[in-house]
Amino acid sequence: MTGGRERRGLAVMLAPYLVGLAGLVVIPGLVTVALALFEYDLVRPAAFVGLDNFRELAGDAIFWTSLRNSLHYVAFAVPLRLLGALGLALLLHRRFRGAGVSRTAAYLPTVVPDVAYALLWLWIFNPLYGPVNLLLAGVGAPTPPWLTGAGATQAAVIVMSLFPIGEGFLVAMATRQSIPGELYELIAIEGARPLDSFRQITLPMMAPTLLLLLCRDTVVSFQASFVPALIMTGGGPPPYATTYLPLFVYTNSFEYLRYGYAAAAAVVMLAVTAAMVLVQFRIVRRWRAALVV
Repeated sequence: MTGGRERRGLAVMLAPYLVGLAGLVVIPGLVTVALALFEYDLVRPAAFVGLDNFRELAGDAIFWTSLRNSLHYVAFAVPLRLLGALGLALLLHRRFRGAGVSRTAAYLPTVVPDVAYALLWLWIFNPLYGPVNLLLAGVGAPTPPWLTGAGATQAAVIVMSLFPIGEGFLVAMATRQSIPGELYELIAIEGARPLDSFRQITLPMMAPTLLLLLCRDTVVSFQASFVPALIMTGGGPPPYATTYLPLFVYTNSFEYLRYGYAAAAAVVMLAVTAAMVLVQFRIVRRWRAALVV
């Protein structure tokens, strides 16, 4: 009787989450998959075209460019963001004078609205009067063509993504603080160096959390490239140097009114993301097993 009451109570508490998950994730996802099989422009009735949208994607050079740009962005931004969150967590997990201010400063960029954040970096990376190039010119260093050269623009978008890592930092710091201090005392008695304790205790104990952050950041990074590409570069400089998959979907849906075609691109983006997360999960699981051994 008590067990049934507890299950009902848990079901009641879980119901809002399940309703939100169904209304905001599952149902829109199913609608997107279905829409990918139609040609729809909000003007004419939807026409079933089967897999034609996917076949057109396969021959669309701009789509392949946007996919390559997104993979390039994720390959560099995600590991760097994870290393940044881990590094801050290891530096700031202890209590010391000014720890609260330091942790707040580390988290602050995360709460800045995306548009305001992109406009700020638009000024920072301005190739003529931005502070980055003024500083580089002042010390006699080369001044990259930020926001005008293809490679420099891609690097600028990656650099600006490295600061809003507050959520990952807080999770990593909480995980580090939960590791018992006795483990470090025992390994210190055995004569282990700090690097040994990090490799034998910290990394294995934090590996599940790091895997979670890695998978989460991979999913989020596909979307995080949308605002800077739209506001800072407009998808350029030509030809499509910073046209990422989210911007490709946005352009085809809201500018060209090709909702079925955009939905097909979104489905491909979801499939690529799922494949990358699966690969990461297997790699990190084997890595953690090797660390434990």
